Amino acid sequence: MHCTVCKTGDTARGLTTVVLHRGDTAVIIKTVPADICSTCGEYYLSEAIASHVLRLAEVEVLRFAA
Repeated sequence: MHCTVCKTGDTARGLTTVVLHRGDTAVIIKTVPADICSTCGEYYLSEAIASHVLRLAEVEVLRFAA
């Protein structure tokens, strides 16, 4: 498929890192299967993978206390 961001690249299957932010918290999930643009690097997740990533992101966040 053509990339909808840069409009010039084509996507190919690969693995990417997804970073999700909420407030001042970030969740990083590595080696996520995705279609990745060969030009700009934008990634596209299937509906099933996106649902799985969102479930993984529901984790407890701990704050450092000295």
